[in-house]
Amino acid sequence: MMKSFKSFLMNVLNGSALGVIAALIPGALLGELFKALTPSFPALAFMTQIVSATNTFVGFAIGVAVAIRFAFNPLETITVGMTTMLAGGSLQFLESGLQLKGTGDIITMCVTAGLAVAVIQFLRPLVGAYAILVIPTLTVIVAGGLGRVLYPYFILITGKIGEFIAHLLTLEQTTLCICLAIIFALIIVSPISSVGIGIAISLAGVGSGAANLGIVACGFALAIAGRRVNSLGTCIAHFIGSPKLSMPNIISHPKLLLPICLNAGIMGLLASVFYIQGTPLSAGFGLSGLVGPVNHLNIVGWTAGNGLVTVLLFVVAPIVLGFASDYLFVTRLGWIDPENYRITI
Repeated sequence: MMKSFKSFLMNVLNGSALGVIAALIPGALLGELFKALTPSFPALAFMTQIVSATNTFVGFAIGVAVAIRFAFNPLETITVGMTTMLAGGSLQFLESGLQLKGTGDIITMCVTAGLAVAVIQFLRPLVGAYAILVIPTLTVIVAGGLGRVLYPYFILITGKIGEFIAHLLTLEQTTLCICLAIIFALIIVSPISSVGIGIAISLAGVGSGAANLGIVACGFALAIAGRRVNSLGTCIAHFIGSPKLSMPNIISHPKLLLPICLNAGIMGLLASVFYIQGTPLSAGFGLSGLVGPVNHLNIVGWTAGNGLVTVLLFVVAPIVLGFASDYLFVTRLGWIDPENYRITI
């Protein structure tokens, strides 16, 4: 029974992680590039809107990816995708109609996708030839309805975490930066939205910069440590897209947090020393879409010196730390097995 539940949970988490990455990658790769080129090439404005809009379909992507992990047929897969999208929070019901806004709440999406899978598995042997009529209808009503009811309560979790982090803002700058970098490195490999936290507490200035560098440290640490067992594209997705791709691995093997926390703490210290800046809207992105470094340069100025510092801290330093921590925890101490980083897509 316990083994069956663990297998179910890991399928949901693996599917959720893949869905998040699939929906965020287009905007992460091309969003800032298209924005920069649009003044010179106005036709790209349309493409900017398209790649940015994929962020709002995280719920559908998670639902589809989770269903595929359970080897569902096309009807069941579409049903899980719709149900997760309806409950996830990006689809808002207004008096004037429906509105797509933001990514939604990932915790709600994970839970709703799991509920939808459970409902479909329960209904499948009962409905027979009436599957096309019963499965979409009952799954949307039962799992989607329950997910929508739970959505405000899951949002409260994010709010409480935000309140805790807000209390840290009274700390001395260096201590604050180290703490924020580690906390955001942990949040980015959980179902909680790092961007949502940053906006909720209006995290700006050096605190925002430290949060971004913590996420960057996490992404490079996972990418470098996983290079032995994962494809190059999967490794790159950790820092260009999101380290959430390794969320199931972290939950299965919590010791993977050791190099992440170490590297994030060091990057937080560097954020304080070099006074890396950010805004509430950029906090939580890390290197994804170049949002973190671009917003820092927008604040401090696009000079050669600032550009060099930005490259050193957002790329060079986390890569060096990634290889150093990999050597320490995998090669030298042997505390972590490289297989712990394997990702199945």
